[in-house]
Amino acid sequence: MLHPVILSGGSGSRLWPLSRQNMPKQFLSLVGDLSLFQETVRRAAALPQAQSPVTVCSEDHRFMVGEQLQATGVGNGGILLEPVARNTAPAIALAAWHVAAQDPDATMLVLPADHLIEDEAAFREAVVRAIALAEQGWLVAFGIRPDYAETGYGYILRGEALGDGGYRIERFVEKPDLETAERYVADGAYAWNSGMFLFKAQRYLDELSRHAQPMLEATRAAYAAAESDLDFIRIGKEAFAASPSDSIDYAVMEKTDRAAVVPVSCGWSDIGSWSSLWSVAERDEDGNRYEGDVISVDTRDSLVRASDRRMIATIGVEDLVIVDTADATLIARKDRVQDVKTIVDKLKAAGRQEHLFHRKVYRPWGSYDSIDMGERFQVKRIVVKPGAALSLQKHAHRAEHWIVVSGTAEVTCDDKVFDLHENQSTYIPLGSVHRLRNRGAEPVELIEVQSGSYLGEDDIVRLEDVYGRD
Repeated sequence: MLHPVILSGGSGSRLWPLSRQNMPKQFLSLVGDLSLFQETVRRAAALPQAQSPVTVCSEDHRFMVGEQLQATGVGNGGILLEPVARNTAPAIALAAWHVAAQDPDATMLVLPADHLIEDEAAFREAVVRAIALAEQGWLVAFGIRPDYAETGYGYILRGEALGDGGYRIERFVEKPDLETAERYVADGAYAWNSGMFLFKAQRYLDELSRHAQPMLEATRAAYAAAESDLDFIRIGKEAFAASPSDSIDYAVMEKTDRAAVVPVSCGWSDIGSWSSLWSVAERDEDGNRYEGDVISVDTRDSLVRASDRRMIATIGVEDLVIVDTADATLIARKDRVQDVKTIVDKLKAAGRQEHLFHRKVYRPWGSYDSIDMGERFQVKRIVVKPGAALSLQKHAHRAEHWIVVSGTAEVTCDDKVFDLHENQSTYIPLGSVHRLRNRGAEPVELIEVQSGSYLGEDDIVRLEDVYGRD
């Protein structure tokens, strides 16, 4: 059986300010109505004999994975939570232990969660060819036939033909300079390394035993120590942290003598930058891609993405990327968008939060939007989903006022439990043990006014939480 494995651990920092650490690009709807993660799930589920996908993600993203997976209507083959980041090779090993325990002859299709594939028929044909090679013991990479000289991708040089549309991998090549990339494209024997792979789960573990024994043992122990938590599988933290951190390319594919590549042209993109998103998006006759409320005059070959809070107007510009969010706006030349990561690095160095969170933050119970703040106050708009509840908690540095805008909230404040209806309010004193719950069938919306000497999100002592957060 074919077991899709979706790797969803990336941060997508080159798509800042839309992609951020708590909401990276794989969970965003960048092309169409579904997120890239959901598109990957749907695409994998449509493959012949595909089982429910296994997802490997960080603990911080587990609820987004769960909710977006549920929204697709595709079954859940397991959501494995990486307690620490250890690159792709250990993440794939966790998935291999998981699927092999259920199906000793399992074939794994490893897919990054944040890629775009436009020609799904060509992709399916490539998967069928790769399955035939995997049955012969090959570990198969998918090589994208290059359309142009790209310096942001690694390349694969194919060797002898193996039949079934595959080739032995002669060697992997690091990201080249432009002159070298142009030579690769002209040669015709090179392909972009897509980061997608297919092989038998046990074959992958066998190769780890030959080339990365410490990783094999660490991931074996980590999976053996795993515990189920709601829809998630929590991997043993201490054992997994002991694993070497390495990519599948370095740990296995460059060392095995059974590496194969299936070349494919399937309209693939890793959406690795704003310019790559512009190149795959539908554009008008002037080469522009507009999203949101945009008015333009004499604008050419640009991507302009307005937030839902304000209009963007452009006059006489060309080859620009303009992306507006509630708390940050990016303006860059299209040929410089690979440097967006430098902005993210500067935000980190300055101790700022704009690379971590959007102004609107999603939680398993709903969301909050910080709409105003000052030195000793903060105002949030909070939405609590039907049947959801915030944790039972207290604060050491702030008091809170709650005003219900719509719905009915059940409020716990110390030893009192009472309902709060539309246009009613209550006061939560500093240090009081409190909780807000929505027992209704409609969302509860409220305004929260915080006041105190410190208003950070880490001033929360959770005493009880249905979502298993600390």
